[in-house]
Amino acid sequence: MRSKSGFSFFSKMTSSRKRPSLSIPSKSYESSDINKTIDNAAEIIEKWNTEYVSSNKFYSLFCESKREAKKFVKRVKELQNAMDMLIREDPNSENLLRAQNLMQIAMKRLQKEFLQILSMNRAHLDPESVSSRSPTSVVSNDDDIWHESRSASDSIIEVEEVSKNSRTELKSIADCMIAAGYAKECASTYKSIRKSIVDESIYRLGVEKISSSKAKKMPCEVVELKMNRWIEAVKVSMKTLFNGEKSLCDDIFESSVSLRESCFRDISKEGALLLFGFPETIALRDKKNPNPEKIFPLLDMYCTITENLLAIESIFSFPSISIVRTQAHSSLSRLSESILSHLVDFESEIRKDSSKTVVRGGGVHPMTISAMNHISRLAEYSTALTDILKGSSSSSSAKSLLPKSYFNVSESEESPASELKVRFAWMILVLLCKIDGKAEMYKDFSMQYLFLANNLQHVVSRARSTNVKDVLGDDWIAKHSEKVRQFARSYERLAWGPLASMCPAISTSEAVEMSPEEAMMQFKKFNETFENTCEAQSECIVLDPKLLDEMRISIGRKLLPVYRDFYNAHRNAVMLAGTEGEWNVRYTPEDIGNHLSELFSGKGILENQYVCTPDFCLVTTATPTPGRKTRSLSCRRF
Repeated sequence: MRSKSGFSFFSKMTSSRKRPSLSIPSKSYESSDINKTIDNAAEIIEKWNTEYVSSNKFYSLFCESKREAKKFVKRVKELQNAMDMLIREDPNSENLLRAQNLMQIAMKRLQKEFLQILSMNRAHLDPESVSSRSPTSVVSNDDDIWHESRSASDSIIEVEEVSKNSRTELKSIADCMIAAGYAKECASTYKSIRKSIVDESIYRLGVEKISSSKAKKMPCEVVELKMNRWIEAVKVSMKTLFNGEKSLCDDIFESSVSLRESCFRDISKEGALLLFGFPETIALRDKKNPNPEKIFPLLDMYCTITENLLAIESIFSFPSISIVRTQAHSSLSRLSESILSHLVDFESEIRKDSSKTVVRGGGVHPMTISAMNHISRLAEYSTALTDILKGSSSSSSAKSLLPKSYFNVSESEESPASELKVRFAWMILVLLCKIDGKAEMYKDFSMQYLFLANNLQHVVSRARSTNVKDVLGDDWIAKHSEKVRQFARSYERLAWGPLASMCPAISTSEAVEMSPEEAMMQFKKFNETFENTCEAQSECIVLDPKLLDEMRISIGRKLLPVYRDFYNAHRNAVMLAGTEGEWNVRYTPEDIGNHLSELFSGKGILENQYVCTPDFCLVTTATPTPGRKTRSLSCRRF
């Protein structure tokens, strides 16, 4: 283990670099006292020099007798003090040579004991050991539950006690070896055991080194699985593994700052770099293959690092392991870049959509549903996106493209929250402009406005019921809700205007002197117009309950009062004047009300043809209106 030459050991003893200086008593030892100290040390050191080795078993001093182990360490410390005195007063004495030989035997023994304790108590010193000892068996009744809980509690207490005792013994040995100048041997033994535990734990958590070229060839499903495993691995690693190793190093090597640093560095550096380097590899892979749906696992990884950033800074605070902190920040930067690329790609996917599908009944387009699902989910990461968008060029570009009056905020507002608000508003505006273009695929102008009302209402409803509301604010919701009502009124004017225009002609104020024959003709015209309008609008659908009620009530208010007045004023005269087969009062006001109450239910849509709902959407293909061009980003109605 060590050279037995006096020069070698004397050099070790006098090296202040390897061994901290011990306090020297002000009063010199008498020769007899020194001899007694050496004799006392020799008695127990030589007793355990045989190491009690058999062919099958190593007999550990610390396992066989805790009391004798404490005595052994005490005698070694006393021997060390005697040696310090001899080096000072009589460096050439035979006692010093004898003490040197005894110290080498003692250090060899302590190193083996150190290794033995580390190996035998590997599970107890493992940071995950206590937390993993929770009851897992299924029990059938309250008594079993009580006994099981009691047993589990006792087990945890027992493990904690073993861990505490083992740490105390390891610290005692480490202090003794460091004081004797054997810090290097002690640290080497410690690292050999503990590094294997960290490496094995990282492997068991599913984290492995992946090259950029290998990552590019991996199927998306495999990559996503590895990303999910990585997130769980970070949680466990930061809470127990690295934190526990740091605590263990601090406890055992309390007497030496440099050893605490070097041991923790050599044990955890490789595993930590592997752990925090993984996101960077994945971010580079996805940045070159953007896909809007891939953004969420990336955001989860980004949040995982940011949530653990303070712990990373604290646990890996030593200067010699700063590379771990640097790697974590580098991964954050790469993830930010990739996430921004995916945001841009999401907008691009909307703009590039060239589907020629027309939703029957003017319902919600599937693009609106999928886009708002995506945007609503993005809003759940508002904190992370605020940080990512801070100062990004894409946010500045979006703000410059938005109409100046789009928000009731100052143009000079540059807060992070404002940047997030602008980005979400821009994404929705890109969607609405695309919807505006798709509205032109309807030949009927009234259907265009119903389609716009339905789709914008879906956008507003999704925004109001999700975190999008917190991002965009109440003013944005109110403004776009009013826009929905404007589209609804435009639809009513175009679809029901001809029927509503007949109302003044049949109102009692203008028809007091109307003859029964004239009244009969007026009823006939109204009947035909009402039936044609209902037939034309029978396919129309409004999915939002609130908008549905508002539109039915609005149309009813325009028709029912004046029709009821005319009906009550001329019903009897028409009945008396009419002949068999010429009865023209087909609808009572109640009949009109019943028909209006069934509007926008989509009953006129043929069987096996479906409309979009927030949960599903099957559409029919239609040919665009001849002569009309679909605009890529035109917003004349938004």
